[in-house]
Amino acid sequence: GFIHFSTDRCEFNSSDLNKIEFIRSLYYNKVECARYSSSLGKFVGYNELGLKQAEAWNNNPSYMAELRAAKEVYCKFYIHIA
Repeated sequence: GFIHFSTDRCEFNSSDLNKIEFIRSLYYNKVECARYSSSLGKFVGYNELGLKQAEAWNNNPSYMAELRAAKEVYCKFYIHIA
């Protein structure tokens, strides 16, 4: 069978939200095919499938707005735990 999964993570260099990076990585069959980085503000594709998906997601304004908000919603919660 085929396996598709994603992971979300926050990379902390400081407790300052501006210095925290939110990353969403998408995998297909254990290979990372695309990644969203809050530092870049967009998806980057790493193979043929990822390039197509990244282009579609980057052109979806509502999905991109959700990801921009994820840094504050998702990462801010963990500032005090990290």
